[in-house]
Amino acid sequence: MTVTEPPHAPARTPLWEAPEALRRTDPQIADVLAAEAERRRDCLQLLAGENTASEAVLAALAGPLAHKYAEGYPGRRHHTGCAAADAAELLAVERARNLFGADHANVQPYTGTTAMLAAYAALLRPGDRVLAMSLQHGGHLTVGSQANFSGRWFQFTGYGVRRDDGLIDLDQVRDLARRHRPKAIVAGSITYPRHIDWAAFREIADEVGAYLVATAAQTLGLAAGGAAPSPVPYADVVAAVTHKMLRGPRGGLLLCTAELAERVDRAVSPFIQGGPSMHEVAAKAVAFAEAATPRYRDYVHAAVDNARALAAGLAGQGVRPLTGGTDTHLVTADVSALGITGREAERRCAAAGILLGKCALPYDTAPPAETSGLRLGTGCVTTAGLGAAEMAEAAVLAGRALRTADGGGELAARVRELARGPVPKR
Repeated sequence: MTVTEPPHAPARTPLWEAPEALRRTDPQIADVLAAEAERRRDCLQLLAGENTASEAVLAALAGPLAHKYAEGYPGRRHHTGCAAADAAELLAVERARNLFGADHANVQPYTGTTAMLAAYAALLRPGDRVLAMSLQHGGHLTVGSQANFSGRWFQFTGYGVRRDDGLIDLDQVRDLARRHRPKAIVAGSITYPRHIDWAAFREIADEVGAYLVATAAQTLGLAAGGAAPSPVPYADVVAAVTHKMLRGPRGGLLLCTAELAERVDRAVSPFIQGGPSMHEVAAKAVAFAEAATPRYRDYVHAAVDNARALAAGLAGQGVRPLTGGTDTHLVTADVSALGITGREAERRCAAAGILLGKCALPYDTAPPAETSGLRLGTGCVTTAGLGAAEMAEAAVLAGRALRTADGGGELAARVRELARGPVPKR
């Protein structure tokens, strides 16, 4: 398989322009999309859940498979005319299996949440016990929130991190597993900045006879490029997404053992979904091919280096990184020493063009709607070509924004300049 590697560091790419057909047919939507492109160009995108897909991925999304209804699986569709859809899905599955070293891959889930729903449907029945990271300590809504299907259908017990160092308390995980005897243990977090000890979770799951589910939406892309340990050799099912660090289309992904392949497939379709979005499946195939290149491996390692530089810079601004730093592209930080909440910190940074997100912190005394925490990610800015020096400056700019209620003027202008990326070399 020959794949042209996408650029790692595009320098001041031209602003997106609406295709003539869209401009002519619907100028209002064309203007909306152009405004979004301009916003992305002019802001420091430090939101951990976002990235920028390549032109090849976007081309697949806009391709003719957008028209195709292909309910079912390759060779077993409910509709005719699916030869191209089958070919695209088989490529996506093969590339995902090879990229992650998995026995089986299902590339149909629409989102990470539906991927988790399918993982539970394959392994559990309503009322079963599940052990997962508590929501306040970094668990996603799909691990027990009462606003989510997970908290309504299953009995969740939450484990957390130690108060002194912020690291996952594996002794607590083991004790809770022995006490509650869960049907499944979920490992993974949306805010935890350190590597997960997948082998330790596997050992605990085996001891109590539980399935191990890895929720790896944030970090599976790092594992693909060798910048983080992979959950695939240890977990029965891995649920992830293809955007974020994989830089693919917005969508879900499931990896599992050969023994669970049929159960996982049936849990996706027909249990929770109808026809897959075949243009999205094709775009996933493109992203998997891109992630198998040396340039992608360079990219994920650069994202980790950038996160470490950002964490160190924020510490110098009086913003405490949890766990003292990071192993990944994530930085989780406490702004309480500045006398503001996470919500206010998010607003002040946004006013200056620095986009990040408030998040819950372990043992936080602030109300959940306000919080004391921020979650940042370096995936998008690394794709844009920014490096450790720019991350150090971004931390300084964020510090200035956090100390003022007005982020406009010279501060916003410098953020814009930094966000637009390096000046092209001549």
